[in-house]
Amino acid sequence: MTRINTNVSSLVAQNRLASSNQDLQQSLTRLSTGLKINSASDNPAGLIAGQALRSEITGLTKAISSTTRASQIISTADSALGQVSNLLNDVRGLVVEAANTGAMSKEEIAANQLQIDSSLEAINRISQTTTFQGRKLLDGSQDFVSTLDTAPGVTDYSIDQANLGSSGNLDVEVNVSAAATKAEISIDGPAFDPPLDGDAVATSKVETNSYYHAVLNDSGIRITGDFESVQFIDDGNFNSLPAASINAGVMTLRYDSYDQPHSIAMSANAINSLPGIEAHWEGGPFENTQQTGGITPVHAGFEVRRSDGGNIAIAYSDSDQAATSASFDEQTNTVNIALGTDETEKGFVDIAQLINDLPSLSGGADLTAQVIDSDGEEVTGATQRQNLTAADLNTNITSFEPKLKGDLIFELKGSAGSETLQFSDGATALQIAAAVNLVSDATGVVASTEGGLHFTSGNYGSAELVELDVIHEGDSGTFETSLSASRDLGNDVQATINGVTAEGSGNKLSINTSSLDLSVTVEDGSSSNFSFSILGGGATFQLGADVTNTQRASLGIASVSTGKLGGNSGRLYELGSGQAKSLTNDVHGAAKIIDEVIGKVVGMRGRLGSFQSTTLESNLVSLNETKANLQAADSSIRDADFAQESANLTRAQILVQSGTNVLSLANQNPRNVLSLLG
Repeated sequence: MTRINTNVSSLVAQNRLASSNQDLQQSLTRLSTGLKINSASDNPAGLIAGQALRSEITGLTKAISSTTRASQIISTADSALGQVSNLLNDVRGLVVEAANTGAMSKEEIAANQLQIDSSLEAINRISQTTTFQGRKLLDGSQDFVSTLDTAPGVTDYSIDQANLGSSGNLDVEVNVSAAATKAEISIDGPAFDPPLDGDAVATSKVETNSYYHAVLNDSGIRITGDFESVQFIDDGNFNSLPAASINAGVMTLRYDSYDQPHSIAMSANAINSLPGIEAHWEGGPFENTQQTGGITPVHAGFEVRRSDGGNIAIAYSDSDQAATSASFDEQTNTVNIALGTDETEKGFVDIAQLINDLPSLSGGADLTAQVIDSDGEEVTGATQRQNLTAADLNTNITSFEPKLKGDLIFELKGSAGSETLQFSDGATALQIAAAVNLVSDATGVVASTEGGLHFTSGNYGSAELVELDVIHEGDSGTFETSLSASRDLGNDVQATINGVTAEGSGNKLSINTSSLDLSVTVEDGSSSNFSFSILGGGATFQLGADVTNTQRASLGIASVSTGKLGGNSGRLYELGSGQAKSLTNDVHGAAKIIDEVIGKVVGMRGRLGSFQSTTLESNLVSLNETKANLQAADSSIRDADFAQESANLTRAQILVQSGTNVLSLANQNPRNVLSLLG
């Protein structure tokens, strides 16, 4: 019985000692590796969770590295753009200085031009040499590739960001619902005398009423005198000589073309018997009189209209050239008609067509001509050969320039500023328009007399305005009451881009969504829809731990070469020597271009800086914080608690020692019993 109890005690002691040894071994392993989980058997669920966390941490580490590199690339580009901005500011200063022609000599202006040429070369050099690890940043290779260059009605554009998805391209559709407009105030007729209706007319007529009865291409009867219309009656039963009569202004010739055909010479003699009317046959005298169609209206002359209300006159001369020609002298406001020797081209319809074919005047006005009868009514139908000479025609020369009915003082205000203008009684609409246009740079308002007197903003959009305040007007003046409005604003273009309402500013549309950041400028006042495709390109940065479209950002960095920088006013290269906007050719145009270019470069820097600060830097902070939290979570699963494991080790050591002692004692009892029995 004693032996059985001893064996049981020894077995228990052995088991406890083995367990303590196992705990001791685990504690030693955890303390030596620093990990709580050293094999899958330690914690299968914890092992899976820890592995997933470590995978995310690895991706975040690379995303942090990518974001840091992206920030370095943007900083490199911004630094170069800063130098471009400095050069552009220098160029602007040189342009402004060169505009001071009253104090600057030609040699000094030439020196400024040389500095500008040098600056343009430096900008091109920066565009080509700004690199990061061998990749050029500012030569356009980091910009998006699109078909916007061929889109109808587009004058300028910028694709700042685009998410092209897995397909690598993006189709964009722009639907314009309303075109941009200018601000405008108009003045109607009553403010001027004669009324300002844009309908200046000069009338040219033959001295006497004339009618041509054509028989063949080169023969017929010309009739001149006091009548309103002519009728030829072919009477087959009329066997006597031709007979002519006049009744109620209608001159009638009765003749026979059947049994006894009457020649045109005989018919002309009959007409000559009438008082106040003269007839001449032309061509072959023995050609028979005949009907050549219905009664042809009498072409007595034509009217020439000038659309802007300016003066107009008509002058004639005989030319030794075959063809009749028309021209307009803007110095004398005269339509000059040179009558040629070819009789087939001298009808009123032919001359009117020559005038209608003249190009628009330098101010944009047009000349139009229409044929009239003796009552001044428009005549249609085939032309009549007139065999005209300069002596046959008179000219009604009248001043059609509308004039103010009283003294006038008004303040004109636009988006650029305001000016006070003063005019005396009798000032013309053209003089008022000219005075307004002289200060258009200071007001932003331009004037025209096309179809009336109009004050219009120089640009489009809601930021443009025209405001006219009449300070004083003479007692007989009606200028203020003739205003269409005292203040008017323009309107911005309205459109949707891929179904999203775009922001309009003048003719510029812009949109900024998660998939597209785009600005497009359409032609002035355009309401046409268009579409295009973004085919690829751009600088794409990986900003997250997963390779998905939502964790990537594509940024377009446009070229800053002088051939690309510019806007509606022109390109930067045009400021170079010998170009259209050099200091000697167009200093005002150069100023407009340089201002647009400075705005573009500043906008580019702002966009890159915003991307760096709001996207990259915030993303870097977020990634670091996320990585720290994931590392903490992974540590709580995998890392050993050294204090706890040290305590467990000490406990296990004590238990091992105790178990060893107990097992030793348990093993001594049988030996003691055997010694007693022996």
